[in-house]
Amino acid sequence: MKYIMFEDFSGDPLPIMFPNRINHLEFREQIPYTKVLSAGYVQIRENGFACHGESKELGVAARAEDGKIINSKLEAPEQ
Repeated sequence: MKYIMFEDFSGDPLPIMFPNRINHLEFREQIPYTKVLSAGYVQIRENGFACHGESKELGVAARAEDGKIINSKLEAPEQ
């Protein structure tokens, strides 16, 4: 899958994942957040999500912390 990491309106990173058949730029045009932090490809591995690659159209690449951010957003909230 592909992903784009946006900065949401409160300044927090917000990852959005989408199918490989959709172009990064096409997807980016549909989202209202103004700042793109990173983008690339995401895979599920034994120890969580791993991000790699880049989006030449957006001029950004995957960052080392992106997988951890995606993991944290998908974890069940503490009760």
